[in-house]
Amino acid sequence: MSKHRVAKIADLPPGERKIVTVNNREIGILNVDGNLYALRNVCPHRQGPLCKGRVRPLVVWEGGEVCHGRFSTDIGHERENEIIKCPWHNWEFDLKTGKSITDDDLRVRTYRVETEGDDVVLYLR
Repeated sequence: MSKHRVAKIADLPPGERKIVTVNNREIGILNVDGNLYALRNVCPHRQGPLCKGRVRPLVVWEGGEVCHGRFSTDIGHERENEIIKCPWHNWEFDLKTGKSITDDDLRVRTYRVETEGDDVVLYLR
């Protein structure tokens, strides 16, 4: 596993993100409420810049089912700031696992990212 220092933690405060290119892979590093996430910056739908999208909660029907764009007053939110939405076509993915919200067979690659001292370090296989 290779280790890459990609930022200083001071340059990536909560709410910020940085797109880096490591080993010819464009990867988004996001600091969401103090938690770091790293995902491939390519939406598997149409290769949009996924990591430039909004981070948001999961929208659900009050019964706990995922809401797929239907309008209803019976909707709620769960998992605050755990979903990233592609800016091109609004496809949604879990920041932790990379799994699509609507298709169990679709996912985006995630990577291990940690702080070491003052640095943000990305690990690649």
